Amino acid sequence: MKKVALITGGARGIGRAIVEDLSRDHLIAFTWLSSKPDVTLMQGDRLAIRSDLTETDQPGAVVEQVLSRFGRLDVIVNNAGLVKSTPKETFQPDDHRAILDLNLLTPAALLASALPHLSRGSSIVSISSMNAVLPPRDAVTYGASKAALNLWTRAMAKELGPEGIRVNAVAPGAINIPEAPRPDDLTALFVEQTALGRAGKPQDIAKAVRFLVSDEAAFITGEVLSVTGGYRL
Repeated sequence: MKKVALITGGARGIGRAIVEDLSRDHLIAFTWLSSKPDVTLMQGDRLAIRSDLTETDQPGAVVEQVLSRFGRLDVIVNNAGLVKSTPKETFQPDDHRAILDLNLLTPAALLASALPHLSRGSSIVSISSMNAVLPPRDAVTYGASKAALNLWTRAMAKELGPEGIRVNAVAPGAINIPEAPRPDDLTALFVEQTALGRAGKPQDIAKAVRFLVSDEAAFITGEVLSVTGGYRL
């Protein structure tokens, strides 16, 4: 029987790559909000759910839709995230709250809604960032949200381990997203500081997620896997 995977923010970029990769041997549900999935992403038996996961009732509603369609839930990939400038010269409370709501609180809310339906062998993977340990200029709250997500990952791994549920994270380096490419000069700067001499691709992250949710990683939990190409070694 195929496992069922829920990927948040699955319409583009890293999320889309994860959807396409896991679709090979999973039943797939994914959420989207502002980036409407195109026709090719809707091929096959995939469930696309439009949802603002920061709304209090939405995580539970999304889980219920997945269960209604597929009857089970085995994998959650917390990919949806918000990167937003929060310069020190000004303080916009709504901006800071929006970052924390999506990057940290939404994974916790999804887990709370899904937990009664997860069984031994289930897996949760969150998309963190190298900025959890390398503070980004003018975006410190984003970095802080990912650092908190890393701690949440380890804490949930400890709490859910006795139930046979694994919790891990992937921390991408500089990934070039086809729908929102970086300027060439910025890409070149990242590549110069990356041991493997290239920018990352969404598929690089998808492959790491595939490994962590697979039985090949059955004894791995509480880990944050850096997939950076050796950035700033």
